[in-house]
Amino acid sequence: MNFLKGLLNVLVLQHLLLQLCSSLDTIKFDQPVGDGDFLLSKNETFVLGFFSPGTSTNRYVGIWYKFSEDLVVWVANRDNPINGSSGVLSIGSDGNLVLQANTSQGLVPLWSTNVSISSASNGNISAQILDSGSLVLAQQGSQNVFWQSTDHPTNILLSNMKIGLDRRSGINRFLTCWNSDNDPGTGNVSLRMDPNGSPQLILYKDDTKWWRSGQWNGIQWGGIPAVQRNVVFKINFVNNQDEIAVQWTVLDPSIHSVITIDGSGTLNQLSWQDQQHQWVSLWSAPLDACDSYGKCGQYGNCNPYTNSGFNCTCYPGYEPTSPQDWDLRDGTDGCKRPQGSPSMCRNGEGFVKLENVKVPDTSSIKLENNLSLEACEEECLNNCSCLAYASADVRNGGTGCMTWYRDLMDTKQFTEGGQDLYVRVDAVVLAQYENKSGGRRRLAIILVVSTSVASLLILAVLCWFRKRSRKGRGGEPRFLNDPAASGVRSYEDLPIKNEVAEHRGDTDLPFFDLTTVVAATENFSYANMLGHGGFGTVYKGCLADGQDIAVKRLSRNSGQGVDEFKNEVMLIAKLQHRNLVRLLGCCIHKEERMLIYEYMPNRSLDLCIFDKNRKSLLDWRKRFQIIIGIARGVLYLHQDSRLKIIHRDLKASNVLLDGSMNPKISDFGMARMFGDDQIEANTNRVVGTYGYMSPEYAMDGLYSIKSDVFSFGVLALEIISGKKNSFQFENTSLNLVGLIWDLWTEGKVLDIVDLSLNQSYSTHEVMRCIQIGLLCVQENATDRPTMLDVVFMLGNETNLPHPKKAAFSFKTGGPDSSTSRGASSVNDVTVTVIEAR
Repeated sequence: MNFLKGLLNVLVLQHLLLQLCSSLDTIKFDQPVGDGDFLLSKNETFVLGFFSPGTSTNRYVGIWYKFSEDLVVWVANRDNPINGSSGVLSIGSDGNLVLQANTSQGLVPLWSTNVSISSASNGNISAQILDSGSLVLAQQGSQNVFWQSTDHPTNILLSNMKIGLDRRSGINRFLTCWNSDNDPGTGNVSLRMDPNGSPQLILYKDDTKWWRSGQWNGIQWGGIPAVQRNVVFKINFVNNQDEIAVQWTVLDPSIHSVITIDGSGTLNQLSWQDQQHQWVSLWSAPLDACDSYGKCGQYGNCNPYTNSGFNCTCYPGYEPTSPQDWDLRDGTDGCKRPQGSPSMCRNGEGFVKLENVKVPDTSSIKLENNLSLEACEEECLNNCSCLAYASADVRNGGTGCMTWYRDLMDTKQFTEGGQDLYVRVDAVVLAQYENKSGGRRRLAIILVVSTSVASLLILAVLCWFRKRSRKGRGGEPRFLNDPAASGVRSYEDLPIKNEVAEHRGDTDLPFFDLTTVVAATENFSYANMLGHGGFGTVYKGCLADGQDIAVKRLSRNSGQGVDEFKNEVMLIAKLQHRNLVRLLGCCIHKEERMLIYEYMPNRSLDLCIFDKNRKSLLDWRKRFQIIIGIARGVLYLHQDSRLKIIHRDLKASNVLLDGSMNPKISDFGMARMFGDDQIEANTNRVVGTYGYMSPEYAMDGLYSIKSDVFSFGVLALEIISGKKNSFQFENTSLNLVGLIWDLWTEGKVLDIVDLSLNQSYSTHEVMRCIQIGLLCVQENATDRPTMLDVVFMLGNETNLPHPKKAAFSFKTGGPDSSTSRGASSVNDVTVTVIEAR
C-alpha cells in the first residue's frame, strides 16, 4: 500500500514538473503569471516578468534580456503602474491577455490586449514569449496569431520589428520614449513613419519635427548615408498596397543589437559587447548641428564641414531672410529671393544643381515613380509653381521624380553619399552659374593646350632654374619663415593645385591661403612644433575663429612626394568615421605642400604607450577601447566606406588620440584603393615601417586587407605590452611578435603585459586580446581573420580559434632600427622604410 502511495506521489510530481517545464515560456488559461514569476524564451535570451524601473516602487510587466536586466525592451502597462506586488497576468475569459491588480475592491484590470477573439477559440489560447523578444497571443497548435507585442512597441526596436503602417489591419507601429529612467510612461519623443509624399522616418519632440531620416532612395535613407545594408545588418523598406514600413534585421543571431529613443530626442543603435558586459553605441542621431530639423530654415543648406564657424548658406538665387540673425549665427529664419528678382515663370529660368545633399523634406512633394530624370526636369520647368526636383531612386543613374512646390526645408550638405537636388533659379542667376562652369571649362581647355604646346620649354626652364637656385643657395631649401615669403599664390602652384583639385573629387575640401597657415602657426615657430620625421614637420596652429589645427608641412626631401600628397587628399577627404582623423584642407605654395588636420591634443599613440612617464595614463580599460576603436576604423576602410582602402602604414605613430583618448587613424599617403572584387595587388615599391609589414608584403610586394590585419595585430600587441615590435630583448634576437609567440606556446603569455598596468586588468580579457593579436600576425595571410571578424571577436564572447605560427620576419639589429631610413632590395622589390614619428 505504501509502495502504491509513493508511486502515485512520484507520478503526480512528474506530471506537475512536466506541466511546469512546458509552460516556462507560456501563459495558459489555467496558468497565470504573478509578481515574482517569470517566463523565459526557449533559448533563454528574453525574460518576461514584473519589474520596478530605477528608484521607483511601482510595478510593471515588461520584457528584457536575460543577460542585461537594465534594458527593458517592452512594457505592457507603461501608463498604468501597479502599486505593490499584487499584479497578475493571465488569459481572460474572452481569450485576451489581461493584467489585473488585486485590491480591496477585488481584481482591477489595468491593461489588456483588447482584440476580438471568437468564443470557440477562447479555451485554446496561450501567450508565449519567443526567442525574437516578442510576446505572442495565439491559438495553440495553429498559426492563428491574434496579437503580438512587436505591433505595439515602446521605446526599443528589436531585430525584425517594423516601424510603419499596416494598411490591412490599420496598426501603426512607432516608438515613444520613456518619461524618465524611473517612469516608462509615454514620453514626448516619438519615431514615426511619415507616409506622405516620399515616406521618411521622423523623430518628433513635443509633436514638433526634431530630426528626419530623409526619403528612401532605393538603397538607404537619404539623410543617413552612413547607415546602410552590410554583412551584419539589413534594412528592408516596403511601400505597397498592404503596408508602408521599414524592417531592420540583424543577420547574425549571435549579435544582439537594438535601436532606442530617449527623452533628449536621441536615436541610438546599441550593440551588446560581451567582454565589456555593456551596451555600446554604434550610431546615433541627430549626429551634428545640421541634423536638427530646419537648422538653416527654408531655402537654406546646412554644411557641418565648413570652417567658417557658421553652417548655413542660402540656395543659389536666395539671400538670408534676416541678415542680422545670420550675423548672430542664427539661420532658422532661412532664406528668400531678393526683392525685385526676375520672374521664374517662362522667363528664361532654369535649374542649378546642388550636389551631394540630403534633399529637403519630402512630406509634401509630388512623387512620380515612372519618370526619368530628363522628364522630371521638363515637368518641373513647365510648372511655374515647381521650385526644385530630384530623382526618387538613385540606382541605375537615377529614376523616378520628386518635385517640390512649397518651402524647401531641412537641406544638409554631405561629403559623400548624398543626392543631387536641382533648384529653380531665374535667368540672371542661371547665367551667372553657367558662366562659372563655362569659364572653368574654357580655362581647363586653355591650360591643357598651353601645357601641351609649351611642355618641353617649361621643363627646360624649370631644370635650369632649379639648378641655378640650388647652386645659389648651397643646396638648402628656402623655408617659409623667410620674411620674403608672401601669402600670394604663385603661378608655379597651378599644375600641382589643379591636379590636387581634380583628385580631391566632390569633397569641397578647401585650399588654405599660405598667409592663413603662417598666421595660425605663428610663422611655423619652434614652440608650435608637435613632431618631426622623414615626411617633414607637424605644427600646432590656431585659426582666426579659434579652431585648433595640426599642420603637416611636407619636406621637399620627404618620402611622401607629390603622388602621396595627392593620394592622401583624395582618400581621406572622402572618408568620415569617428576613428579616422579629419582632413580640414590643404595648402600649396610653390614647392611647399601642407595638409591641415583637426588637432589631436594627446598627439600620437606611440608617445603614450612607449613613454615610461606617460604610459600610466592608459589603464587597461582605455587601452582596450583604443584597440577596439582602431579595429573599427580599419573595418570602415576595408568594408564600410564607399571606397575599399588598404592603409599600408598602420602603426602606433599613425594613430592619434583626441582629448578623450579616442583613437583616430591618420596618414593615408601610402593607402591604396581596391575594387570590390579585388583580393590582392602587387607593387614593386614597398612602403611602410619595419615591424608592421606583413611577410608577403615585405618579401614579395603583395598587399591586401590581410596586410592591414597583420599591422593591426602588431599594434594591438604593442598596446598590451607597452613595447615596440622592433625592440630587442635581452638574451634573445626575437622581436616582440616572436617573443609573445614563444610565451604563448609556453603558457606564460601574461608575462608580456605592461607592468605599468599593475595587474589592474581582466586576465580573461587581456588573454583574448593577445590571442586575437596572434591570430592577426599569423605567417600565412589566408589564416588571418578579416577586420569584421576581429571587431566581432573583440566585442563578443565567442570561441576563438587557436593561432598558427606567427610571422618572424622582422628581427631587429639594434634598438634604433625603427628610425633608420633608406632603401634596400629584397627579391627585386624596392623597400622604402618610412621614418616613424
